[in-house]
Amino acid sequence: MGGDRAGRHGLLGAGVWPLLAFLADGAAGPARSELAEALGLPADQAASAGRELIAGMAALPGVDSAVGLWTGRTLELRPEWEAGLPAGTHGALTGDVPADRGALDTWAAERTGGLVERLPLPVTDRTELVLANALVMRTEWLTPFDEVPLETAYGPWAATERLGLRRSTAVLDRIGVVDTPHGRVTRLTVLGGNALDVHLLLGEEGAAPGRVLGAGVGALAGQHTVVPGPRLPYGAVGPGLTVRRERSTSPRPPTLDVTTAAFDLRASHDLRGSPRLFGLTTAMDTGRGHFPGISGGHPLALDAAEQSATARFGALGFRAASVTAFGAVAGGVPDLRYVTTTVDARFDRPFGFLALHRHSRLVLAAGWVTDPLPFPEDPDEEWEDR
Repeated sequence: MGGDRAGRHGLLGAGVWPLLAFLADGAAGPARSELAEALGLPADQAASAGRELIAGMAALPGVDSAVGLWTGRTLELRPEWEAGLPAGTHGALTGDVPADRGALDTWAAERTGGLVERLPLPVTDRTELVLANALVMRTEWLTPFDEVPLETAYGPWAATERLGLRRSTAVLDRIGVVDTPHGRVTRLTVLGGNALDVHLLLGEEGAAPGRVLGAGVGALAGQHTVVPGPRLPYGAVGPGLTVRRERSTSPRPPTLDVTTAAFDLRASHDLRGSPRLFGLTTAMDTGRGHFPGISGGHPLALDAAEQSATARFGALGFRAASVTAFGAVAGGVPDLRYVTTTVDARFDRPFGFLALHRHSRLVLAAGWVTDPLPFPEDPDEEWEDR
């Protein structure tokens, strides 16, 4: 995965999966098998599962999801495949590349509230089909953070004053240590007001991002033991996590003090860089067509698969958005009958995050933060401006 800055990465997998499902429904041969394997279910069940996921996400408070389909004027779709998509998704590619580009960008910006301004796909006069998904999630913290300068010994972050976030709570089970075969991971759960939560994940120094994020997903699935805050022993019990006993002049409950970094992550991903992960190895072969279930007499192959994503974590809440798009061109030789167009938790060095719906446990976004926001010159800067 790549980002707009080296080391800042994020992917909204929930924006990719439904599109792969719709493509699997129209694929044949090895392309169909590979897409089904990537999805983890039979291809003949993919379209209905994709529709259910889109509808389910759209029903969640704070989440919006939309699908868009654009085709060239001479491309005839199979009615049964088009019927498998959400209603009202089909638009036309006119062949006027600048006009088509503008229409696709407008769709992306409108469906994400301006968080993603462009549809992340090259459009040429060879583009026959564009299939896209827009996904947005917004939540406000049940307990806001205070903005403070981030004090850290991590060199790359200490060189520039960073925007830190701090808060205290008596609810110790918001923090926990995930025990994995590859080392411990500290997990902080930040609760949102509409059942959309963000889990911050800090691994051992030098731990690979994939291991840390994998530990978070594994903990959600019950694959790893998680020791919650109230059961942690005294001492350095996890990455960035210390439990200590302090004297007090009066009785007071245990306290969890949290310090982390605000971030505004923006990333672009060429999904073709991981063809096996997304089941695209055969589908990207433009020497022949792979989707007879989409268009019977017009062979199609994928020539582009990209996602633009953004995630903002600040004092008041979290916002994330993505636009994912697949582009198809004529594959092979077309049929010539057709015309073709206190507990102290410190996330003060690189860490991961998972954004999920609390009740369904659906992970909507994941990312890795290595370049958090600088501390603003104006401390009263509004959340909406970040």
